[in-house]
Amino acid sequence: MEITEHEELWNAVQERCAALEPGTELVTPLSNRPFRVREITANHLQIRFDDSGEKRFLWREQFAVLADRLEERRLAVSELPPGVEPYTTVLTLLADFGVEDDAIAYVPDPETGGGSPYLRSPAEARTRPERLHDDALLLADLLDTSDPVAPETLETDTLTDLYVLLSDVQHEADRLRQTAREALLSRLGPDQELHGRFGTVRRTTRERRRPKGDETIFDALNEHDIPREWVLGIDPDKLDIVLTATDLEEDEVYDVEEQVYVQKTEVEEDEKYARLQGLAERIEELEDDETAAELREELLNLETRLDEALSA
Repeated sequence: MEITEHEELWNAVQERCAALEPGTELVTPLSNRPFRVREITANHLQIRFDDSGEKRFLWREQFAVLADRLEERRLAVSELPPGVEPYTTVLTLLADFGVEDDAIAYVPDPETGGGSPYLRSPAEARTRPERLHDDALLLADLLDTSDPVAPETLETDTLTDLYVLLSDVQHEADRLRQTAREALLSRLGPDQELHGRFGTVRRTTRERRRPKGDETIFDALNEHDIPREWVLGIDPDKLDIVLTATDLEEDEVYDVEEQVYVQKTEVEEDEKYARLQGLAERIEELEDDETAAELREELLNLETRLDEALSA
């Protein structure tokens, strides 16, 4: 590249990074480390890795060197050094660069370049606890404006949203519950209880049984003069192979019962995020309003009632 081309490249990098929506996250191609652009100056970008808080500078001259190299040949993603990864991520934001066959490539084609696979929207960049918090907030807002006790009275789109949000909150809450469980187990001794503001937990032990190897079981049965036939049964996996390989009909060996249920097939994360922004703006508008004071008073009253109930 000529000097003027280097200047155009750096201007494009600055403009593209400045145009990123607030909260947008970038990811390194190989190590999958998330980072965000924090500062844009005349000579460098300052980025911050979300997984560690580490700050790093991406220098203007290094972008030029890397771009020259990419004009000569592609760089395989699997061979990218850690220090080069964030540079390549940023370059894939530009129209002249992209990813082809698992390699960072120079592709001066507006239709194929610039579609970075390492770009996450603010909605996609949220952590799991953030997703749970946001989904719970959306669910609370929906519950506040509808009557889920009588779902048959809801409009179809509202009922659909209710089901999706309930499903998402349940899924993320269960994953977070498992993480919290592991942390609590490390702090709970035998027969010990831990008390929180909203409840109490204790260590519980359950036994799970699974059969030993066939020969071990058969030897034990023989020692006690128990016929093997008493414990032998049908193996569903083997039965399915027989059904596939022969003319045996399914209804000859299975009692088939059809169950109808609702399956969540798609979640509109961008729509969720837009709704959350709307709620945040609505709360900001209430900051100096009498309604805001009433809401705060209502929350204080609720907290008082909870304290009284827990102390009782």
